[in-house]
Amino acid sequence: MLIVSLDQYIVVVALPDIGNDLGYSAQTLQSVISAYAIASAGFLLLGGRASDVLGRRRIFVAGLGLYAVASLAGGLASAPEVLLVARALQGLGGALVFPSTLAIINTTFAEGRERNRAVAVWGSAGAAGLVIGVLLGGVLTHTFGWEAVFLVNVPLAGLAAISALRVVSPDRPPETRRTFDLPGALSATFGVTLLVLALVRGPDAGWGSPGILVSVVAGLLLLGALALIERRSRDPLLPPRLLANRCVRVAIAIALLFSATFGSVLYFLSLFFQDVRGFDALQTGIAFLLPTVFVVAGSALGGRLATRFGLRRTLADALSLGLLGAAALGVAMSPDASYARLVPGLVALSTADGVVFTTMFIAAGTGVSDRDQGVASAVASTGSGVGAALGLAVLVLVANAGTDGRSGEALRVATADGLSAAVLVVAAGIALTALLAVALTPRPARVEEAPCPRRMAPLG
Repeated sequence: MLIVSLDQYIVVVALPDIGNDLGYSAQTLQSVISAYAIASAGFLLLGGRASDVLGRRRIFVAGLGLYAVASLAGGLASAPEVLLVARALQGLGGALVFPSTLAIINTTFAEGRERNRAVAVWGSAGAAGLVIGVLLGGVLTHTFGWEAVFLVNVPLAGLAAISALRVVSPDRPPETRRTFDLPGALSATFGVTLLVLALVRGPDAGWGSPGILVSVVAGLLLLGALALIERRSRDPLLPPRLLANRCVRVAIAIALLFSATFGSVLYFLSLFFQDVRGFDALQTGIAFLLPTVFVVAGSALGGRLATRFGLRRTLADALSLGLLGAAALGVAMSPDASYARLVPGLVALSTADGVVFTTMFIAAGTGVSDRDQGVASAVASTGSGVGAALGLAVLVLVANAGTDGRSGEALRVATADGLSAAVLVVAAGIALTALLAVALTPRPARVEEAPCPRRMAPLG
């Protein structure tokens, strides 16, 4: 989980060096991030279904193998096109690994206190990985060059795969009665991929450009076809019982908005440290040490809070803290702001980040049978992937609004103002997420719905 999570941002600090060495322009450099996000979001549902049908350990190890090969190709890339293909393959590997990890956790530990503690450990690795990725990226880029941010994944993925074969229980033979629901899987995969592609490319290509409009329309048509296919399928990719579960619906909504808000802050902070404050890659990585500590602490605390106070209160309180943190951080991000001035906002936002990350994935597995855990994890993860693309698509426009035609000191000041505005918009998005979490509080469940408890009773 740490490997997959950190790799979403480990290349952020290395982007300037990658652009210089491989000849990316300022307009195309973001595609190094986007290629991973598009492939990962598009194939998550297929990865989750494969995990449920073929076996969680099998898909987990296969995904890690693909991840290692793609990382090696990225580290050896000598042309922009090769690196983009490698990043897309990394995203595909992540789409196989991510839902498998949570499904393994949720089928190994009983729902309640035991599972909450396990998901907290899993969530600590995942939430910390986003920040550690920036830290590690800075250290590796400064010491060995940008290629190291890809090559480091090869031994890590190999060790994880070998460990899984020794530690994770072997899979049972695949269920012959279950199918991939190939029509549903293909329509979901390509529908989500086209929508995320449009969100990622829209700011550069123009929202009214033919390619973007075609991607949006085709994506929506494919997702509409998915709804029709699932109604007629004997073994649907998205079982009605899963979407009837209120916890899963809450998790999808929170995951989407979480990635659009919290998940975007790291990107803008990295730009602030480097483009406004003049930090190099190593200094930027060190600047993320503080938020890393609090993200890990928040993630570890999230499981206990969910057990003691319930999902609703834990999410609402953590999101409220995140709102205060984002607002404080946005106000503090002035052109000459010292690092110390950013600390209060960073601490509050990072703590909330960890708690929400863990708690929303606890919600995704609550009331879900073992046979559907892979898809449940994938649905929430897909929401997260779409949210990340949506958040950056909107917030990059906000951040860049006043920078056109400027250079030198004027550009630095305008960049700081734009990044501050983007983080304040993030605060508004977190406020919306908090309201949504309260509004989606489960009412007494109907017979056909799985219950989503306000307070989760401890087991044993």
